[in-house]
Amino acid sequence: MREQAARDMAALAEEIRAHDVRYYQQDAPTIDDATYDALRLRLLALEKEFPELVRPDSPTQTVGAAPAEGFKKIRHSQPMLSLDNAFSEEDVRDFDQRIRKFLQLGAADELYYICEQKIDGVSFSARYEHGQLVQGLTRGDGEVGEDITENLKTILPLTLRASPPLLEVRGEVYMKKQDFLTLNESRLAVGAPLFANPRNAAAGSLRQLDVSVTAQRGLSYFVYSWAQLSEDVETHNSDMKFMLALHDMGLTTFVTRDAGAARHYQWTASLDVLLAYYQEMQAQRALMDHDIDGMVYKVDRLDWRERLGFKARSPRWAIAHKFPAEQAVTVVEAIEIQVGRTGTLTPVARLAPINVGGVVVSNATLHNEDEIARKDVRVGDTVIIQRAGDVIPQVVGVVSGASGAMRAEPYAFPTHCPVCDAQAVREEGEVARRCTGGLTCAAQRMERLKHFASRNAMNIDGLGDKQIEAFYQEGLISSPADIYTLQARDGEGLSRLKNREGWGEKSASNLFAAIETSREVALARFIFALGIRHIGEETGKLLAKHFGTFEQLQAAVLDAHARETLLAIDGIGATVAQALIQFFSEPHNQQLLATLMDVLRVQPYSAPALANTVVAGKTVVFTGTLDRIGRNEAKALAETLGAKVASSVSKKTDYVIAGADAGSKLKTAVELGVTVLTETEWLTLIGHAHA
Repeated sequence: MREQAARDMAALAEEIRAHDVRYYQQDAPTIDDATYDALRLRLLALEKEFPELVRPDSPTQTVGAAPAEGFKKIRHSQPMLSLDNAFSEEDVRDFDQRIRKFLQLGAADELYYICEQKIDGVSFSARYEHGQLVQGLTRGDGEVGEDITENLKTILPLTLRASPPLLEVRGEVYMKKQDFLTLNESRLAVGAPLFANPRNAAAGSLRQLDVSVTAQRGLSYFVYSWAQLSEDVETHNSDMKFMLALHDMGLTTFVTRDAGAARHYQWTASLDVLLAYYQEMQAQRALMDHDIDGMVYKVDRLDWRERLGFKARSPRWAIAHKFPAEQAVTVVEAIEIQVGRTGTLTPVARLAPINVGGVVVSNATLHNEDEIARKDVRVGDTVIIQRAGDVIPQVVGVVSGASGAMRAEPYAFPTHCPVCDAQAVREEGEVARRCTGGLTCAAQRMERLKHFASRNAMNIDGLGDKQIEAFYQEGLISSPADIYTLQARDGEGLSRLKNREGWGEKSASNLFAAIETSREVALARFIFALGIRHIGEETGKLLAKHFGTFEQLQAAVLDAHARETLLAIDGIGATVAQALIQFFSEPHNQQLLATLMDVLRVQPYSAPALANTVVAGKTVVFTGTLDRIGRNEAKALAETLGAKVASSVSKKTDYVIAGADAGSKLKTAVELGVTVLTETEWLTLIGHAHA
């Protein structure tokens, strides 16, 4: 059961990551919100049932995708995270209970929330210094965004009233329904491609290199939070009150002093009132001048927010309550198979184009063969589809009798790869069927090359998907190492490329310069670039942080005690450990790595400057029940102080914090001579005054 869950989680994670890139990086999603949310819910359910299998690179622990090309990249002052989702009243009440448990509040303790509309636009961060707009960034991958300062200057106020010396706000750029229709009408008149929906139109407009285009697109914005603020600025310990202060400075917020305006927010300590407001907004959404796909609930007290802190991809103090999906009916014209980077065969339904909520959709993922069989989807069937404000629908089910008596034969999922004809195998208990062709399969080899050169990996500018496909098909590159010999094999490096269609001397020179730049790569990026199954960006960072150098990582994984070493790392489970051991033990991969190490300079992990605390850089383990603060809060607090939180005790552990009913970890610590502290001793050590 556990091994099956691990395989299911890995397959879901792979699919979700691919959709994250299409949505956040390319502004070209291939599934709708409902389909995406369903994938995340399935993954979250498995992670809840098997918490020990949750990996740091899980899509539930990460946010966004790498910044797109064309703009300067700047690191956010504070990470820009996403929100967890609620889909039912029960989910919202569970969210409330989690917060109360974390803060150790009783049922009678008042817990105020502020509720706002969830507009699906493009997130931004804007920095004001002494009231002047000086910088604007997109979300990017949550840590690094694109510099869109000049574009934001056409949308946001350039100067604020009575602004503090430093103010960095977070918000959303979006397009109103009428502005979207007007834009598409103008594009239709000149034969330009139409935007699929307001969100894509807003994203495309905000990322224009020509600022004048952005200025003409009729974009709107609102501010929903802040990231940095000058010291000694009065916030009244309330999100609502400070958002009102931002409104008074001249920023557009949902909180307003205009009593005659329609209610755009709710402030209450009653979940019943909050949920009633949700129902009210759901009923009014079609009448609004902009699209919303749910409501956002945020804890109002700022000191409680600080205690609650953040998870890997989202704050603990906020959640998005999504609206139900919209539905329509159309016909399945074909079912096709796509082969992914790791060989996964994914079925895609090609649909007769249908307008759903103002968006024309024509295809949808069918996830896997089990989903096709469970819903009995066949070519020619009339099906119910649904969407929740995005591009491509989810197939809910077949309309009984609508397809006629002469239905097509049940869809036979292929047992051989449609690209290389190698056998496609489905391991016992796994939802995905995979091609066994490996590097001999053109789909996988090419996709692995694309992954290697991608922005989040080696980040080779100018070597995008189209270039890799062309170079691969012509035999110029077939493995990652070939990229770094391309110039040498081309004489002076220009003769072959500069005469290609769409190329010239400058573009060829730029590509070779980008390849040369990529020879020096951060360890975490290199680990991720290798395309090891189950190893995403966050796991790459975790491994880089733990081992420091690639040589130490490789030696540890090839060691006889590799499994024990890997499992001792907090956040590394059995599936990831096994994937690493298998990859590094494979002779072909060893040869590839040796070749790459000859042409690359993989930089050792460089730890960020740690806070000057007594526990910075120390490894700590928590065990037993903590009384004064919750265990999750204790771990989060330790990490903010620069400590490394581990899941098991070893000789390298510096402190074990033992609460009530501590078990085997305490025993191990005593046997190894590790310093054991009570909860009170730990809080005294770190100077934490919370009681």
